[in-house]
Formats: sequence, structure tokens, C-alpha cells
Amino acid sequence: MLVGVTGFGSVWRRRIREDGSYRRRFAHTSYFNTTGVMVNGRLVRRRKIAGHVRLDGVSGFNPNYPSRAIGKVFECAEPCVWKGQNKVLFRRLLRAAARPDCFLVVTRSDEIGCLDLTASEWKSDDTLLISFSECDCQQEALLLMPEYGLVRTELGTFFLEPFALQPWTARLRMECGFGDTSCVMQKAPSN
Repeated sequence: MLVGVTGFGSVWRRRIREDGSYRRRFAHTSYFNTTGVMVNGRLVRRRKIAGHVRLDGVSGFNPNYPSRAIGKVFECAEPCVWKGQNKVLFRRLLRAAARPDCFLVVTRSDEIGCLDLTASEWKSDDTLLISFSECDCQQEALLLMPEYGLVRTELGTFFLEPFALQPWTARLRMECGFGDTSCVMQKAPSN
């Protein structure tokens, strides 16, 4: 499965496998990304739905510059549930741009409004919720979305639209109708 990255969640952690060889130590490091919200000035997970994406040291991901992975495409394992958590393994960064099967998307309530996960059609059927954090009126969601997948918030419906000239990148767009005219609000990728 090919996944294009439009953004990452707020929380990062790493795990270093000790194999005794210092030279290969960082090649065996795994980086995990998930959602979080600010509580009393601290970033905490406050997960309602647990899950993460995993990028290994050999995947081509540079943990010192995670924003460099935005707009890139990774070969990934199929999403799975393990020990009650949603997980996606990012195996390797593609050297050349390719049209992805889906996109890793982050939504934040301060950018697109609040999601109501109890609503029957808050997301399109082909959109997968990986992780969801919430505290008071703050929310952050990490999703795998196909082209033109959607999420509905208190503000309206947002569609994931790929860029015409660079289909390996995409952005969330909110469309709303006013009589015979329509307006388009755009949320550019963040992180």
C-alpha cells in the first residue's frame, strides 16, 4: 500500500533496540507518531482511540526533520489492530513520486472544527481512523484517507483533494453551497 503524507500527529516517541553494536543502533530505532492535545500547558495523549504510525530508522525517514516527509510517499504495510491499537508500519520512502492509495491526514479542532465520532456518517466508509485524542474542546485525529474521502465536523464537510499537478500531495477542502454559488475553504497541510 502506498501512503502520501500530508501531516503528522503532535506526539512522537522512539524506541531504540539494543543489539550491542553502536554502529547499527540508530538503524534499529523505531519512531512512533500519534495524536495529542495540550492540557495545562503540556502535550498529552488523552487518547479516545489508540493507535500510531511507525517509521523505522531504515525506512528513509529522518527524525531530525519530520516535516521533510510531508508531501512524500511511503510503501506501507496494511493497517492492522494489535493489542487493541490501530497501527500502520511505514516500510520505506519511495525515491520517486507516485500516486498513493491513500493519505495520512491530521485534523485538529482548532483548524476544521470538532468531530462527532458518535455520528453515523462523520467520515467516509473508506477512511480509517488511526488515533483520536480529545480533552475539553480540543481534538486531534490521525486518519488514512483516500482521494476525495471526507470528514464532517461542526463547521461542515471536508474532502481530501489531491493537487492536480502533484497527485502525491493533497489538502482538505471544505465546500459549502449558498444558493447557486459555492464557496471553498482550504486547509493546507500542516506540520
